[in-house]
Amino acid sequence: QVWLEESGGGLVQPGGSLRLSCTGSGLPLSTYIMGWFRQAPGKEREFVAAIDWSGIRSLNADSVKGRFTISRDNGRNTVDLTMDSLQPEDTAVYTCAAGRTWDTGLSLSSAYAYWGQGTQVTVSS
Repeated sequence: QVWLEESGGGLVQPGGSLRLSCTGSGLPLSTYIMGWFRQAPGKEREFVAAIDWSGIRSLNADSVKGRFTISRDNGRNTVDLTMDSLQPEDTAVYTCAAGRTWDTGLSLSSAYAYWGQGTQVTVSS
């Protein structure tokens, strides 16, 4: 049985910070590139960030560049998303995903084979 599980979501005021975590169950994350996506109310799922197998390379969406940081700890089989300077427009369900390759299609959902259930992040005063 294989799945990904996210944690760390919650309610935060504008300007605040949260750290999301993703853990693999029955899935060695070191063999996958990892990504974070989000889906806000009334919008399609969008790419947030991705990180390669060893954590040397990463890619952030323009909307979160300079505010969000993706990281991984293969020894703990986890991938994190640290979110700073959160804004109401960041409100969404955040989902982690495991992909097969590192290429120009990293921002596409079709590049990922496994998905978590998602964790809610709400930014509101």
